[in-house]
Amino acid sequence: MTVPSTVVATDEVAEALAAGRPVVALESTIISHGMPYPQNVAMATEVEDIVRDHGAMPATIAVLAGVPKVGLSPEDLELLASDPSVVKASVRDLPSIIARKGHGATTVAATMRLASLAGIRVFVTGGLGGVHRGAATSFDVSADLTELSTTPVCVVCAGVKSILDIGLTLEKLETLGVPVLVDGSDEFPSFYSRGSGFAAPLRADGPEEIARAMDAAWSLGLTSGLVVAHPIPVADEIAASEMDPVIARALADLDARGIGGRDATPYLLGRIVELTDGRSLTANIALVRENARVGAEIAVRYAALSAASSPDPA
Repeated sequence: MTVPSTVVATDEVAEALAAGRPVVALESTIISHGMPYPQNVAMATEVEDIVRDHGAMPATIAVLAGVPKVGLSPEDLELLASDPSVVKASVRDLPSIIARKGHGATTVAATMRLASLAGIRVFVTGGLGGVHRGAATSFDVSADLTELSTTPVCVVCAGVKSILDIGLTLEKLETLGVPVLVDGSDEFPSFYSRGSGFAAPLRADGPEEIARAMDAAWSLGLTSGLVVAHPIPVADEIAASEMDPVIARALADLDARGIGGRDATPYLLGRIVELTDGRSLTANIALVRENARVGAEIAVRYAALSAASSPDPA
């Protein structure tokens, strides 16, 4: 596939897409607003290396100087990680950031949109956004869910961020018709923890089955994406029983400070790092590494399926 002029891809990403080789999209909000410097740069570089090591081409996505970029240089990653002018960019923010020639670190929703424009079908992130606790009065629901209902990209994550209302998020995804597959488990994970108390809406075992589900979904004409929830490795998880009171404290602090909107999630994740003495950050990095491996393996299998089903040019 040829990358449209709407986005600018690096030469290696453009060549991989044109040749039908596996490519994995990576978000940039986790770099600018999800982790402190310099761990964010080290994490971003390591995740790209993991994707390469497992047979796929990494494509970290962001808007820099008003240009939507698919694939970033080391200098671009450093800018995202350290420049305070970088804003958290969801889909609604893209037109303004592009018009002002600003810098935007793309959320799950914005990364999905730009990845889809470039022809990338697999996207790796840490945790999915969703329905916030108290949404019955605040109406605070992540644009990630709306984007998943309209954009055909497979999102590999460690479940919904545990600061959210997981049950309501799963209900919303069902209403939107988004397939939610849990990789290798009958229970939906909760980011830092392997379990959440909620059953897996659908189960899939391994990258081959997930790739076949992607192919089936889009062969049927579904216009939505897919969620693949891969539980954090056993050795790296923090039990939900330990995280629940920490999250409750962070939420109380959020309310006391009157923080909301796009600033809520970065504040909560940072506060949880403080309250866990850094253990949550360690877990976050571990689950992103694992998701990068899984996402690359899915992309490799899906590219093989796509190649096998393509008509013979002869």
